[in-house]
Amino acid sequence: MRYPSFAVLLICACTLQSASVSASPIEVRYREGLLHGFLVLSTLDGERLADGDMMQTVHGYRVTSRLIYHFKDGSLEDETAIFSQRKEFRLISYHLIQKGPSFPHALDLWVKASTGEVTVHYTDDDGKEKDASERMKLSPDLANGIIPVLLRNLGPDPPPVEVSMLVATPKPRVVKLHISAEGTDPFSLGASGHKAIQYVVKVEIGGLTGLIAPLLGKQPPDSHVWIMGGEAPAFVKSESLSYMGGPMWRTELIAPVWPRTESAETKDSKEGKH
Repeated sequence: MRYPSFAVLLICACTLQSASVSASPIEVRYREGLLHGFLVLSTLDGERLADGDMMQTVHGYRVTSRLIYHFKDGSLEDETAIFSQRKEFRLISYHLIQKGPSFPHALDLWVKASTGEVTVHYTDDDGKEKDASERMKLSPDLANGIIPVLLRNLGPDPPPVEVSMLVATPKPRVVKLHISAEGTDPFSLGASGHKAIQYVVKVEIGGLTGLIAPLLGKQPPDSHVWIMGGEAPAFVKSESLSYMGGPMWRTELIAPVWPRTESAETKDSKEGKH
């Protein structure tokens, strides 16, 4: 599962990468299925910002993945990615909404990968609403909204890979994501110990903008995503940015919390008297 919003969280880490990488759609190793997961978004200090629902449905080879975050301050982040999973993962369409106090600029981004149609509705620095539409040449390795899916399908000991992503700055542009595995980190589930592969995701902004960004102090930290390997790889955690110039936010899985039943409380009370 950004699952966090991964397309959202990863758009801002900008740095140059000189290592040789492969740049092509990721092969399908594990097919996606019906899913409803629960996530929490927090600061790196542990302050809870938002609760999220990750919902996924499948019709043939077509997968619809939607992640909705409801923030404590009333903000909303709503991300939907539709993709196919035949021999390779291919993005079909993408829609991202960000609005509310947690986001300096409201954003509504639509991408139709097959035709290259891109539409952006946003608010500028003065709070004025603006629109931008463009037809772009989009690569078949476009990864908006499906980064966790791709990472789960890289296999053990994967070499560095490269995929593309469309971002709104607010003008839409395509950047390259360089993804590499950086060893494993331990974590626990109850009394059981496990390990997760830590992936580092760097974004290369091409042209003059990419060359001068580090010199201007505009280079944010790298994004990190943890994936548990094995027979059924799973997303565990991510730490990244949600918008340019914003803070690092952490996304993690959570489990439902059940209210104590009257019978359980009565039982505990009786046991306490003995």
